[in-house]
Amino acid sequence: MALDGIYLNLLSAELKEALIGAKVDKIYQTQKVELVFTLRSRNGVYRLLMSASGNAPRLHLTVRQIENPANPPMLCMLLRKHLAGATLTDIRQEGFDRILTLEFSAVNELGDRVKRSLVIEIMAQYSNIILLDENDIIIDSVKRVDSSKSSVRQVLPSLPYVLPPSQNKLNILTSSTEEIIKEIQNKNTRLNNALLATVQGMSPLLCREIAYRTDCSDSVSGELTEKQLQKLGFEIDMLKSTIENRYVSPTAVADSDGKLLDFSFIQITQYGKAAKYQRADSLSELLENFYFERERLVRTKSKAEDLFKDINNLIERLSKKINNQLLELEACRDRDEKRINAELINSNLYRLEKGTAVYEVENYYDDNKIVKIPVKPELTPSENAQKYYKEYKKLKTAEDMLTELIAKGREDLEYLRTVLDELNRAETERELGEIRRELYEGGYIKRKASAQGKMPSKQKKSQPMPPLEFTSPDGFKIYVGRNNLQNDKLSLKTALKNDLWFHIQKAPGSHVILSLDGKEPTDEAMEFAAKTAAYYSSGREAGAVEVDYTRVRNLKKPAGAKPGYVIYHEYNSVLVKPEEPKRS
Repeated sequence: MALDGIYLNLLSAELKEALIGAKVDKIYQTQKVELVFTLRSRNGVYRLLMSASGNAPRLHLTVRQIENPANPPMLCMLLRKHLAGATLTDIRQEGFDRILTLEFSAVNELGDRVKRSLVIEIMAQYSNIILLDENDIIIDSVKRVDSSKSSVRQVLPSLPYVLPPSQNKLNILTSSTEEIIKEIQNKNTRLNNALLATVQGMSPLLCREIAYRTDCSDSVSGELTEKQLQKLGFEIDMLKSTIENRYVSPTAVADSDGKLLDFSFIQITQYGKAAKYQRADSLSELLENFYFERERLVRTKSKAEDLFKDINNLIERLSKKINNQLLELEACRDRDEKRINAELINSNLYRLEKGTAVYEVENYYDDNKIVKIPVKPELTPSENAQKYYKEYKKLKTAEDMLTELIAKGREDLEYLRTVLDELNRAETERELGEIRRELYEGGYIKRKASAQGKMPSKQKKSQPMPPLEFTSPDGFKIYVGRNNLQNDKLSLKTALKNDLWFHIQKAPGSHVILSLDGKEPTDEAMEFAAKTAAYYSSGREAGAVEVDYTRVRNLKKPAGAKPGYVIYHEYNSVLVKPEEPKRS
């Protein structure tokens, strides 16, 4: 984990400088394991994010707007009871452990000033946020840990707070460089592993960086040369100086495609020239930049979990239903044979008799070849002919109905796939709410009671969100529908007839409008709009996709068509690579 004890030590100093003396104004529990505190000080308003997420535990200032649940959870109400209006008096760390304690001076229900502490433990899946009283007794926590989860350390209300077991590593500030190097040599393993096992608060990334800088990446710690030991000592001294003097250089490293890989409080050199490096002005900003996009998507997907399940179940059931209907339709293919049998029997009534199981007659549809027609011997020839006519009409009616049902089923299936695509691209809880409403109004799901992530009731129906808006490099406005209902409104009501409409070819995606405002479109603006349409579609991850474009006046919506469905006959296509546009 790159967010190690040393990083937290430097981060706590940064947070102290900004937050000590600030008062807690608002408290939100934005996720089950995530809290956001708004604090006011003489220097301004700050928002402090704390997360005990298993794959992204962290603590940092944030400037991003994170959606809050409509109804605050019980833990959030408890935190407000104890910490609302409290003053942050200290931020301390236990050695270089990944544990920070925020100490507050609060006022209890009797008006007495009391001490409250909020402990943030950053330990991967064991991360937690724990509220303590003045005697370090647990009031509550984001994650409750009972004896079934841990036999060593329980985290439950009314129990005394106990620090996690110590790892017995050396403190880089209180141990001499010689002591550290001697202990590293005793490990007699690869240098980065020896560093990790010896020094408190170092992440694997930082250990690899030190080993790389000393030209010892593949060296065994017990076999280092004198020159390597000197380099190692120099790097340890430099790290000590960085911590003591806060000479930080917040840096994130990304691959050639821009995907963020790691981050640290120092410059990272181990990835070489092929990597890309991004600097930040502060340790908090670095953490926010690194985690926010990934966490935003995880946050949205977790709130949409039931929707994903509902839609995938609907798609699965609908696919099975269509396949069964296709099999039934195949069974209708011999309906004409039954009609012909009926006609041949009627043509030969004068020579056919009751009591025969098979009629042998000439088939005048096939060069008068003799055919054998199985019949019911207990029925008269006329009755057998009528029986075949009834079977023919039944199959003909079934074929017509099945053809219609299959067409409707395929239409529903295509529509649900477009909803699944827009759900995959949803970024906010409001967007999820609009998708829920769209499915409810279409009769695909039942209305659910208002709750976190659920569709608002009719009384609390919010205003629809506006479409996404972008600006091309040469100044043209581009609008993107967030869902099918918005696609309809954008393309059929909002856009002008001469504006250009873009959509990925033969696949689910958003409607994209290039607003011309009476001007002629430039090649640059059209390319920007096409790449935007490719990005906001199911082909987002593809190398290159076909995008259709046409004038808005060429769009038609058939009567009774599903939301988001339009037809067009005059259009052009362009092959582009999906590219995320910058927000206006």
